[in-house]
Amino acid sequence: MHRLTRAGLVICACLGATAAHAVDEARIRAAVDDAIRPLMSRHDIPGMAVALTVDGRAYVFNFGVTAVQGRAPVTDTTLFEVGSVTKTLTATLAAYAASTGKLSMSDHPSRYLPELKGTAIDKATVLHLATYTAGGLPLQFPDTVAGDTATLAYFRHWRPTAAPGAVRSYSNPSLGLLGLVTAKALGQDFAQAMQTQLFPAFSMAHSHVRMPEAAMQDYAWGHRDGRQVRMQPGPLAEPTYGVRTTASDLLRFVQANLAPGSLAPAMRRAVEATQAGHFRSGLLVQGLGWEQYPYPVSREWLLGGNAEEMVMQAQPAQRLPGATAHGPRLFNKTGSTGGFGAYLAFVPSQRVGLVMLANRNYPIPARVEAAWSILQAVTEAAD
Repeated sequence: MHRLTRAGLVICACLGATAAHAVDEARIRAAVDDAIRPLMSRHDIPGMAVALTVDGRAYVFNFGVTAVQGRAPVTDTTLFEVGSVTKTLTATLAAYAASTGKLSMSDHPSRYLPELKGTAIDKATVLHLATYTAGGLPLQFPDTVAGDTATLAYFRHWRPTAAPGAVRSYSNPSLGLLGLVTAKALGQDFAQAMQTQLFPAFSMAHSHVRMPEAAMQDYAWGHRDGRQVRMQPGPLAEPTYGVRTTASDLLRFVQANLAPGSLAPAMRRAVEATQAGHFRSGLLVQGLGWEQYPYPVSREWLLGGNAEEMVMQAQPAQRLPGATAHGPRLFNKTGSTGGFGAYLAFVPSQRVGLVMLANRNYPIPARVEAAWSILQAVTEAAD
């Protein structure tokens, strides 16, 4: 009788946990549906994958199709271009190189690229490259730059518009050079370093810098101006916008950022380093890859930090003392290619994180609004 009673208690406990999980998932599904379905309709988005982590539990929701022409549904294995979300992974790889002693954030680029010795870009440090504060590097490379030789020539001849650390200018060349320096420090090709060192550390088994033929069947098409498109690589595309991945894989990366304690020591230190704030610029604090805000943060403040002028225009930068990493914060990053749009956000103090991937490049304010409503619904229900 005693054994039967104990078994019954165990069964009841399991059923109770299952029921609670079902309620949680239904509530979370409702929050996601309420935000995502109108968003897709309003912006004519063919397909999306949305993943959340709440108190350590993962939820993945798929919507629509991978291509308008093929009509195949988005699934857990669908690969999306994530655009500049790639920069958070590149910054983590750089922080990993630093945590293993192969790179220093105070180094200058020429330590790894002797061709840059004595140039203006060599007055900046690796940290300046990682935080867009090298001195006014532009958002994109000029159209005339193509190939490795021309890319290095561009950096050799570049002229700053400000001193290192004076302004934050969001920039593909800045993070691209960080990726190139990191690869040199690690003694590997950049794509190889990502595939063999970074992705495995986060169990990102379905993530790619260079697409293998076997994965092409899962690769969604982006959509732009009535056409199905995929990215066309440009200078240093791999470290700046080159990752293709699934919502589930990116959620594992977010979960590790929420709770890095389970990572190997060197990678744990790397993740913690990316979350330190180095420069305040306008409404945001710039870390390594991640942009951060004090939490709770208002909807208006988050929209302002992701406003067009923060991407398109140089903003004054204020160096923060030490590596600031105090108090509750919200971390986020947007990413876009010609046919795809992505957004990541997480709040460690709330143990909640969100991944939104779409096969259309739709407006960033719409991404922030949708994410805000989902996170608010989830955290308010938890409280």
